[in-house]
Amino acid sequence: MSLKWIGAIMVITGCTGFGLTIAAGYRREVGLLDRLLRALQAMRWELQYQLTPLPELCRKAGTDAGGPIGEVLAALAKELDRNNIPEVNICMRSALEGAGDLPPSVRRLLMQLGRTLGRYDLPGQLQGLRAVQSACEKRLSFLQKNRDVRLRSYQTLAVCAGVALAILFI
Repeated sequence: MSLKWIGAIMVITGCTGFGLTIAAGYRREVGLLDRLLRALQAMRWELQYQLTPLPELCRKAGTDAGGPIGEVLAALAKELDRNNIPEVNICMRSALEGAGDLPPSVRRLLMQLGRTLGRYDLPGQLQGLRAVQSACEKRLSFLQKNRDVRLRSYQTLAVCAGVALAILFI
């Protein structure tokens, strides 16, 4: 009899942990998009007013952003410094390989940034940065819309699923 209760508690705990993991991933994605948005703004300002070279631009933006986004931009700067004829798209792909676990939306935006940087003249690069920034803002606003309700729903559904499974197994 007690093994059934221990199993029920473990099922409920596992499902609750899964719901909390989903909510934490959601919060992490919002935080990363916010950092990316700050980095993109810093890049636009630096390019527009200082005409900063690309590796240095990535280093400065990475320092401003911090966290995993800063690490990716710092790795991009290293890749750009290492290559004689830098193809930013390839360097970004290489920087993202070492980035670890980033949400797919953040990876897509960083790849879009890699396709934009270094390919056009200054107005073209600024326009490309604005396009990436706009896509980032859209994704961020989508995630923040009804954020509290959505997170609470994830957590509640996970607990309810755990309880339902425990009832079925008992």
